[in-house]
Amino acid sequence: MRMKLTLSLSAIAVALLTSSVISIVEYKRMSHYVSDLIAENIRNINVARQLEEVVNTYNLGILTVIGDSSVTKLPEFDQRAFVSRCDSLSRTIRSEKMVPLTDSVVYAYSAYMLTSMELNEVLLSDFIDSRTWFFERLQPRYQRLTAYIGKLSDTMYGELKRNSETFQRGFYRSIIPGAVAVGVGLLLILMLLFFLLVYYVNPIYRMLAGLKDYRAFSKPYSYDFDGDDQLSELNAGIRELAGENRQLRQRVSDLRTKYLSGEK
Repeated sequence: MRMKLTLSLSAIAVALLTSSVISIVEYKRMSHYVSDLIAENIRNINVARQLEEVVNTYNLGILTVIGDSSVTKLPEFDQRAFVSRCDSLSRTIRSEKMVPLTDSVVYAYSAYMLTSMELNEVLLSDFIDSRTWFFERLQPRYQRLTAYIGKLSDTMYGELKRNSETFQRGFYRSIIPGAVAVGVGLLLILMLLFFLLVYYVNPIYRMLAGLKDYRAFSKPYSYDFDGDDQLSELNAGIRELAGENRQLRQRVSDLRTKYLSGEK
């Protein structure tokens, strides 16, 4: 009996422990992988935003020089930092959709910078209208560059959204083994409860009922059930003791009867 109960409880414990370990391992794996992707998306979005801010500041500086004749200092643009950020995007981006967009940003930047380098010549020239040059030549390249940066940012936001949804799906997928384990554990507990009721609790109640009938009404103890465990041995011992006690009572009763008959 002890062995059966130990095996049943051990099976429940092993099922719950195994599923818990699987859930933890799966969650950690998904968490590390998707967390790295999300961190990379956020970093790339910040880089794209920095690129847009730098270009906006530079373009606004050019417009200030053209619109205000009192401003003589030409705006400065850190080309090395801009190119370094673009290279950083190219190295860290994993999505095939964003690689062409990054290349488009680099090409549009090259066209914009080549045109912006004409600023000093435009300002010194007596034949070129600086405002016409800015709005008809430089501004379209600026708009194209910012449009590509905007598309790149939108694509990055889409990747971030998809990775977040992947993380959420991975979280639910990681808890499935735990949910299954709980269900299996409950099923095993119900089966164990049924097993205890059928093979141990009900026999004990019937043994008690047989003992009660034997003691109260002198009925023979005749309860029997199949089994080879300690409970079956206990029932056989009770039946044997009850039978011996019944025989002993019968002998005592017969001796008393003979004794009373002899006295008369």
